[in-house]
Amino acid sequence: MAETPQAGTGETGAGKQPRSVRVVLLALMIAMMLAMLDNMIIGTAMPTIVGELGGLEHLSWVVTAYTLATAASTPLWGKLGDMYGRKGSFMTSIVIFLAGSALSGMAQDMGQLIGFRAVQGLGAGGLMVGVMAIIGDLIPPRERGKYQGMMAGVMALAMIGGPLVGGTITDHWGWRWSFYINLPLGAIALVAVSAVLHLPKKRSQARIDYLGAALLTIGITAVVLVTTWGGTEYAWTSARIMELIGIGVAALVGFVFWQTRAAEPIVPLHIFRSRNFTLMSVIGFIVGFVMFGATLFLPLYQQSVQGASATNSGLLLLPMLGAMLVTSMVAGRVTTNTGRYKIFPVLGGALMTVGLFLLSTMDTDTTRFTSGLYMAVVGLGMGCLMQITMLVAQNSVEMKDMGVASSSTTLFRTLGSSFGVAIMGALFNHRVQDVMAERAGALGSKVTESSAQLDAASLAKLPEASREAYQHAVSSGTHGAFLLGAAVAVLALVASVFVKEVPLKGAGPQAADAPADGDDGASAKTPVTETV
Repeated sequence: MAETPQAGTGETGAGKQPRSVRVVLLALMIAMMLAMLDNMIIGTAMPTIVGELGGLEHLSWVVTAYTLATAASTPLWGKLGDMYGRKGSFMTSIVIFLAGSALSGMAQDMGQLIGFRAVQGLGAGGLMVGVMAIIGDLIPPRERGKYQGMMAGVMALAMIGGPLVGGTITDHWGWRWSFYINLPLGAIALVAVSAVLHLPKKRSQARIDYLGAALLTIGITAVVLVTTWGGTEYAWTSARIMELIGIGVAALVGFVFWQTRAAEPIVPLHIFRSRNFTLMSVIGFIVGFVMFGATLFLPLYQQSVQGASATNSGLLLLPMLGAMLVTSMVAGRVTTNTGRYKIFPVLGGALMTVGLFLLSTMDTDTTRFTSGLYMAVVGLGMGCLMQITMLVAQNSVEMKDMGVASSSTTLFRTLGSSFGVAIMGALFNHRVQDVMAERAGALGSKVTESSAQLDAASLAKLPEASREAYQHAVSSGTHGAFLLGAAVAVLALVASVFVKEVPLKGAGPQAADAPADGDDGASAKTPVTETV
């Protein structure tokens, strides 16, 4: 049995990581992939699921229930890990996720499936947070950059492989195996974490902040429902959306007020005194806003305008995801070798802005090669930002707040994705319908009255004039969506300029005792032990 030195001293990072740590990291990557892969696999299986279970009118809730439960539980898992130990909370989240997966696979109607997806989402909320926080415990920030490529690779694999895997499983084994496939993978991660990961056990005497948890859950639920329903189920100015906005604002204001008085707050507000942590939260929100908007509209553009096959929609994102993977690996290595990182948020914000502006210039004559180059520029920008935001955020707080820092950063990215899909989607749909009405008159309005999105097969059945009008409409819609994305990405560039380059903990003797951020004095001296 051996005790590792302090996480902030850099003594463990200088050499090769122990084999047990590498095994734990593999298990963590499996858990991370489960959390990211699930919705992408299920998306491909949804037509088959609806065909067997019915309930088409409730289809969106299969995704919404999962997203709501994930977003609402994310901060709670982070706090539970800080209070009672990360190993136990992480393993509990895996068990809940696997139970939800098994129950979803056994669902007999749409109502059951929606309920079981919510259970699955509760567990998923702890998977990503647990991965980030445990890595934060085991690996000093200076060394953590080496593992950025691994995490970016898992993300790229999930985005590219998810639709392909989902389609293959559904076609050959049935849609229920889209859920059951999680069980063996999750069991491997559970056994590996249980057998090899040994972190100090914690027993907090403080009670869980139930009121704070309730207010935060209500606020997040209202926000997600507004961004999910607004412009689709209900008009943005409808009474239902206004009610949800009012409830969300009231709950979140009440949450912030209560956090200043709670004995053990769910999200300690003092972490936002760190300039770097606050800036990383803003940048993370923007990255979520841009990334999920891009992954939604790029395949749609290539299928509708460039005639690509829907079954290969994941592969269409390869230029962006490949560039993101390579840049993330390079950024991680440079950060590890030099201890310097500010250049990457600045460069990432600039590249993301330029790339999105280039995507906004695409029209009906843009070739796949050209659009691939534009996507690669966006991917280069995202690669500079994806993991650096988490790294700097964790480096900006004390070790005792590692869980809430990880969960808060993850939550901001999740909320950013919800806003991105909703706002860019509303702009896209509005523009498509306007252009169709202009170019195809009443027929154009009829084509898009139920949905602004047509698959390749439906598009091929349209009269030539309507098809050309729709292609111009989609091109115009993506122009507006990506132009908005570029404007939002400018905010990430501005925020990154104000990042203060604080030495990473574990970067050497001087950094070991350096404050976590220049304006809050959080210390890197809190020891973390791991028995291997």
